[in-house]
Amino acid sequence: MAYTNILITGTGSYIPTEVVTNPDFAPNTFYDLNNVAFDISHEEISEKFQAITGISERRYVSDDLHASDIAAIAAARAVEDAAINAEELDHIIVAHDFGDVVKDTIQTDMCPSLAARVKHQLAIANPQCVAYDLIFGCPGWIQGMIQASAYMRIGMAKKCLVIGTETLSRVVDVHDRDSMIYADGAGATILETRDEDRKRGILSFTSESYTKEEAYYLYFGKSNIEGSDPKIRYLKMHGRKIYEFSLKYVPGAIQKCLDKANLDLTDVKKILIHQANEKMDQEIVKRLFKLYKIADIPENIMPMSIQKLGNNSVATVPTLLDLVRKEGFQGHELKEGDVVVFTSVGAGMNINAIAYRF
Repeated sequence: MAYTNILITGTGSYIPTEVVTNPDFAPNTFYDLNNVAFDISHEEISEKFQAITGISERRYVSDDLHASDIAAIAAARAVEDAAINAEELDHIIVAHDFGDVVKDTIQTDMCPSLAARVKHQLAIANPQCVAYDLIFGCPGWIQGMIQASAYMRIGMAKKCLVIGTETLSRVVDVHDRDSMIYADGAGATILETRDEDRKRGILSFTSESYTKEEAYYLYFGKSNIEGSDPKIRYLKMHGRKIYEFSLKYVPGAIQKCLDKANLDLTDVKKILIHQANEKMDQEIVKRLFKLYKIADIPENIMPMSIQKLGNNSVATVPTLLDLVRKEGFQGHELKEGDVVVFTSVGAGMNINAIAYRF
């Protein structure tokens, strides 16, 4: 039997050069949402923060780089890895949330689109290569993969470039503890259709949006410090609500995705989950296995990069995929026939998942 498969044929990433450790935040005075300074030492704040999130350091871009620049670097690496001519690309989809933000400015820049900027930097002349941006919170790269696969299923595209890129360091409030979570980075993948005699590649997906009480769990708001200008706003979140939401809904979304592909959880070799919070991710996977009434979670099923790279939003999953594919990150590997789940949760609130067979 012949199958038209949608395959990841190349990956690339850009990990910023500026390493920022938890002690580097010591000069910042953190305030709560009521403009009251926390009456504990930075050492205690840092210790509790790392125990919950797992983050000991994160990466920021150098002052001269923007989200579109690092997206183009990751994209070029993915194109090279796939050994294709970039002129053959049918779609360039760039997932992000804040566009290009110049260092020490307060305005985001999305005109032209980041995808147009990436196409420009790759020097692609082909006008049939359509470039556009996707805003879907942290699940944006996975959603871009879902959109690209839809075009490919109906014959509108054969080769697509999907990128996740973000410079969250430039939209955070330095007086908010949550600023310690966020980081910068970019990851990219090449998708291609191939006719083969066995089924592999993208097998199924789920995508969900919750926008009643959940719509503003992540939002833009003024600084936590008293007297701040309300016209200047920063990335904010209701962390406890996001945590509870994720635990409640993400495991079920993954189960639906696997059901669509007629897969059992025991078929899954790796779960590449959005690197939002180490403890939260561990609990999501624990609850997923509970849905299948499996008590013992395989030790190596979930690679984690958040400890050193932080949460760089849409870039976490494609960057992690690139590290595992090319470097055997933390001893993880992907072999032919392995089933992997990509999954994410973020602003919207949005959730998605893809079941993929290598």
